[in-house]
Amino acid sequence: MKKNSSLGFTTLLFLILLFLKLGQFGVVANWSWWWVTAPLWIPISLLFIAVFIYAVYIDIKYFINNKFNK
Repeated sequence: MKKNSSLGFTTLLFLILLFLKLGQFGVVANWSWWWVTAPLWIPISLLFIAVFIYAVYIDIKYFINNKFNK
Protein backbone atom coordinates (compact mmCIF):
# COMPACT_ATOMS: atom_id res chain seq x y z
CA MET A 1 0.00 0.00 0.00
CA LYS A 2 1.36 3.41 -0.98
CA LYS A 3 1.27 6.18 1.60
CA ASN A 4 0.39 9.72 0.65
CA SER A 5 3.30 11.82 1.88
CA SER A 6 2.31 15.14 0.34
CA LEU A 7 1.52 18.14 2.49
CA GLY A 8 -1.95 19.61 2.40
CA PHE A 9 -2.64 23.22 1.55
CA THR A 10 -3.37 24.26 5.12
CA THR A 11 -0.25 22.53 6.47
CA LEU A 12 1.92 24.19 3.84
CA LEU A 13 0.34 27.58 4.55
CA PHE A 14 0.95 27.10 8.29
CA LEU A 15 4.60 26.22 7.70
CA ILE A 16 5.10 29.31 5.54
CA LEU A 17 3.47 31.56 8.14
CA LEU A 18 5.48 29.90 10.92
CA PHE A 19 8.73 30.50 9.02
CA LEU A 20 7.81 34.14 8.44
CA LYS A 21 6.80 34.66 12.09
CA LEU A 22 9.90 33.03 13.58
CA GLY A 23 12.20 34.73 11.07
CA GLN A 24 10.57 38.11 11.76
CA PHE A 25 9.90 38.66 8.04
CA GLY A 26 7.29 41.10 6.72
CA VAL A 27 4.00 41.91 8.35
CA VAL A 28 3.59 38.35 9.61
CA ALA A 29 6.18 39.12 12.30
CA ASN A 30 3.63 41.38 14.00
CA TRP A 31 0.72 38.95 13.74
CA SER A 32 -0.71 37.19 16.75
CA TRP A 33 0.06 33.50 17.12
CA TRP A 34 -3.68 32.86 16.73
CA TRP A 35 -3.47 34.02 13.11
CA VAL A 36 -0.25 32.16 12.42
CA THR A 37 -1.84 28.91 13.58
CA ALA A 38 -5.21 29.71 11.96
CA PRO A 39 -4.66 27.37 8.97
CA LEU A 40 -4.59 24.50 11.46
CA TRP A 41 -7.60 25.31 13.65
CA ILE A 42 -10.03 27.09 11.33
CA PRO A 43 -10.83 24.03 9.15
CA ILE A 44 -11.35 21.89 12.26
CA SER A 45 -13.59 24.56 13.79
CA LEU A 46 -15.66 24.80 10.61
CA LEU A 47 -16.09 21.03 10.61
CA PHE A 48 -17.29 21.03 14.23
CA ILE A 49 -19.70 23.90 13.50
CA ALA A 50 -21.11 22.06 10.47
CA VAL A 51 -21.58 18.86 12.47
CA PHE A 52 -23.29 20.81 15.27
CA ILE A 53 -25.65 22.55 12.84
CA TYR A 54 -26.48 19.21 11.21
CA ALA A 55 -27.14 17.62 14.62
CA VAL A 56 -29.50 20.46 15.57
CA TYR A 57 -31.27 20.10 12.23
CA ILE A 58 -31.74 16.34 12.75
CA ASP A 59 -32.96 16.93 16.31
CA ILE A 60 -35.52 19.52 15.20
CA LYS A 61 -36.67 17.28 12.34
CA TYR A 62 -37.08 14.34 14.74
CA PHE A 63 -39.00 16.51 17.22
CA ILE A 64 -41.37 17.83 14.55
CA ASN A 65 -42.00 14.35 13.11
CA ASN A 66 -42.78 12.90 16.53
CA LYS A 67 -44.97 15.81 17.64
CA PHE A 68 -47.20 16.03 14.57
CA ASN A 69 -47.32 12.36 13.52
CA LYS A 70 -48.91 10.98 16.66
